[in-house]
Amino acid sequence: MGKAAREQLSRILSEHLNTIHETFQMLDQTPASSLEKVSWKEVIQMGEQVSKQATTVGLLYAGETPGVKALEENMAAYFNTLQGFLLLSHGSLVGAGPTLSSCVHKIRKQVVDRSFVLLQEAVSSYGSSNNAKKQSIPQHVGAVWEACSALKKTPATNVTAIGRAMTQVAVSMKDVLREMNELKPAAPDPTDDVSTKPGDKSNDDDDSFDGDLGNDLSPEEMKIVQLTTSTVSETLVVVKELIRSITALLQQESSDAISVESLEKLLKLCQGIGVQVDELGACLYPPQEISAIKVAVERISSFTNETETELKNVKGFTDDFSKACSGLRSSLSQLESELGCAGVSDIVPEMENLVVSN
Repeated sequence: MGKAAREQLSRILSEHLNTIHETFQMLDQTPASSLEKVSWKEVIQMGEQVSKQATTVGLLYAGETPGVKALEENMAAYFNTLQGFLLLSHGSLVGAGPTLSSCVHKIRKQVVDRSFVLLQEAVSSYGSSNNAKKQSIPQHVGAVWEACSALKKTPATNVTAIGRAMTQVAVSMKDVLREMNELKPAAPDPTDDVSTKPGDKSNDDDDSFDGDLGNDLSPEEMKIVQLTTSTVSETLVVVKELIRSITALLQQESSDAISVESLEKLLKLCQGIGVQVDELGACLYPPQEISAIKVAVERISSFTNETETELKNVKGFTDDFSKACSGLRSSLSQLESELGCAGVSDIVPEMENLVVSN
């Protein structure tokens, strides 16, 4: 009896799942700007209804095994609510740019996926003597609650979504800066004048691997580390001032006064700078990749110039942002000068590797 009921519930569940997948495919495109936009508050409220449906599933399994009809009705109500949730979340994307759309797609997929897992677990455990399966249902209910609750923290506008993305770039830069500050010069070798027994050499070699990576930089390498750290620090100031400039601009005018395209372009430039900062951080460990550092420096300079131009286009250019860019250019210039010297010193080992043929 239990097996037959489970198979029946599985067929019904599959039909519901297929319907939701079809809905997902239909709503894959961004809605036309001519449509009426759904407020994110409505999406949150529908998410609360999804959360209540998940609670009902948990209650059905809290006591005796529920009847098949009760589960069928629960699944139908649950999927109707999910369908409404998907439609409303899609309607909220009217006028949304790529960044906001990505945030909404991510959270609504999480709500749907966790709901699927909960219902699949509920069906597979129906009539089963495996108590572990039944005991896992409250955990899956909790996962749905968590996803629905996260809707309240999801950005509701393009400005908020892009602002958070820029802030994330700044956070990542801080992490790179912290790692750079942990790089240290090589300690003087106290064993230069001390003879070492042949039998002790292997032990010394093994001990050399215990040190942290980045604790053995030469004075020349440390000079580049210091200048690069200064450059990244100034870059972080530029990103912070960019965020402040956009915030100030939006306080002066409505968010609709700045095109989504302009904001997305500023974000893309900001993220491009962030990628190059990550590259700088990775290139400082010995042996330092001087050529890659040079490329990253050039790209940061280029992205900064483009950011200035775009910020002027949206009339958000400020004196503080200008000062931040000047500080960054000064650091970039010093680093480029040092890298030029490092490039000259690299010629000697390269020439030694040349093979002269007759």
